[in-house]
Amino acid sequence: MNLPIPHPFSALGPECVLDALDSVGLFGDGRLLALNSYENRVYQVGRDDGPPVVVKFYRPNRWSDDAILEEHAFVAELVEREIPVVAALTLEGSTLNHFAGFKFAVFPSRGGRAPELGDPKTLEWIGRFIGRIHAVGALAPFRHRPALTIETFGRGPRSYLLDHGFIPPELLAAYSSVVDQALDGVARCYERAGHQPVLRLHGDCHAGNVLWTDDGPHFVDFDDARSGPAVQDLWMLMSGERAEMVRQMADILAGYEDFADFDPRQLYLVEALRTLRLIHYSAWLATRWDDPAFPVAFPWFNTQRYWQDRILELREQIALMDEPPLWPA
Repeated sequence: MNLPIPHPFSALGPECVLDALDSVGLFGDGRLLALNSYENRVYQVGRDDGPPVVVKFYRPNRWSDDAILEEHAFVAELVEREIPVVAALTLEGSTLNHFAGFKFAVFPSRGGRAPELGDPKTLEWIGRFIGRIHAVGALAPFRHRPALTIETFGRGPRSYLLDHGFIPPELLAAYSSVVDQALDGVARCYERAGHQPVLRLHGDCHAGNVLWTDDGPHFVDFDDARSGPAVQDLWMLMSGERAEMVRQMADILAGYEDFADFDPRQLYLVEALRTLRLIHYSAWLATRWDDPAFPVAFPWFNTQRYWQDRILELREQIALMDEPPLWPA
C-alpha cells in the first residue's frame, strides 16, 4: 500500500517553531498566533523578555538561500533610506537561518490597519513611498530573483495547468483556446507599451501588504519581490469602475512622480498584468495542491464551476485589454 508522502510543513509544529527561535537566541513564552499566509508559514510569537516577533518559515524548495538573502538586502537598502518597510532581524550573523530542514527569518511585529484607498490623500501618500522604493529599486538589478514576464507569469503557468490534467476534459478545448487568446492580448499590450525598463519591485503590492498607522503607511511582505515594470506595484491598489480607477491612478501618480519618473505608456500594461496574475494564480493553486492547507482553504479550486468562471474571466480580460488605457485626466 502506497501511503501519501507527508508535506514538509507537517513537521512544523509549535515545538519546532519555538525550538527554531531558541536556536537564534530568542525565547518564546509559548504564545503562538498563526498569521494569514499560505505560501509560507508565519507566526507571531510572544516573548517574556521582549516584544513579540514574527517568524516566517519559507516554503521548501521555492527560493534559494541567495534569492531570500537578496530580498532581505533590498529591504535593508530601503530601511537605510528611511523608507517604512519591515526588515528581517540579523540573528547569529544572518537574516536567514536554518533549523530542522527549514529556512526561517524573524521580523519585528508591526501592526496597522488597512489603508483607506478611497481617500485621494492616502493614495498620494502611498504613491510617494512606492516612488521612493522604485528609486532605490532602479539602482541595481536582482541577480537571484526572477522577473515578471509573459513567460514566467503566463506561458509557463498555462503549460503547467494543461500538462498536469487540472482542466476538466469537457472544458479543455475552451480553456486552452481562451488562455491562448488572452496571452496574445497580453503580448499586444506589451507591444503598445514599448520597451520599458525593469527594476526591483515589491512585486505583490496590494492593500493587504500596506499597513496604516497614525504615522502613515508601512510596507510588509517582500516575499514576492522580483524584477518587472514599475506599474506592477501600482495597479493592484486600484478597484471599482473605470472612471474610479482612472482617478485612483492619478492620485497614486501624483505622489509617485515626486520621487520617480513614470512612462504613461506603462498604463497599457495594467490589464495585461491583471491577466497574467489570474493565469498565474490558478497555476499557483495547482502547484501547491499537495499542501494539506490548500484543499482546506480553497475547496472551490479545480471544480467544474471554478474553471467555467476562469474561462469567463479571461474572456472579459481579452475585451478589457483592447480598451484604451487608464490615462489620468
